[in-house]
Amino acid sequence: MSASSAARRLTALALVAGSVVAAAALPASAVQDRGPDRQRVVISHVQYNAPGPDTRSNRSLNGEWVNITNRSSQSVNLRGWTLRNSEGDRYTFRHLRLDGRSTVKVHTGFGRDTRHDVYQDRREHIWDNRSDRATLSNRRGAVVDTESWGRGRGHDRGDNRGHDRDRGHDRGDNRGHDRDRGDRQR
Repeated sequence: MSASSAARRLTALALVAGSVVAAAALPASAVQDRGPDRQRVVISHVQYNAPGPDTRSNRSLNGEWVNITNRSSQSVNLRGWTLRNSEGDRYTFRHLRLDGRSTVKVHTGFGRDTRHDVYQDRREHIWDNRSDRATLSNRRGAVVDTESWGRGRGHDRGDNRGHDRDRGHDRGDNRGHDRDRGDRQR
């Protein structure tokens, strides 16, 4: 082995070691905010059409919900993250640490927040049954995941990642109780 080959190998080894040390020295919050949110935290299911008529009762309101799933083995602090619809109605997560490989259900109506269920405390349905988009953003405002239905439905990420967008949705028969923005009084 020539002296220049040995020097190149030593330099490469030093660079790799330096990268490992630098990554280990980052605070946990910095590691969490570098972008792996896109792979780790997803909108795993949207129940946008509550079963039965949309009566605006708390039971009806809580019949529509969005599941947010952490696919990684490490917990993620969702404090300051937002979930919004296409009209811009927004829910901001308060003090919630989503454990690894777990899901939190975000209900529209009122209830007592737990580790697995949180409530937006709204008095009207938020998700349009015909066409809408749920957007999850981290505390810096970067979009982490979206889920759409109706016109232009699908994920903006360009892949499905195992999402089952049709399960639990009433796409074909809205039985006259849609949250149709044009017909409902506000």
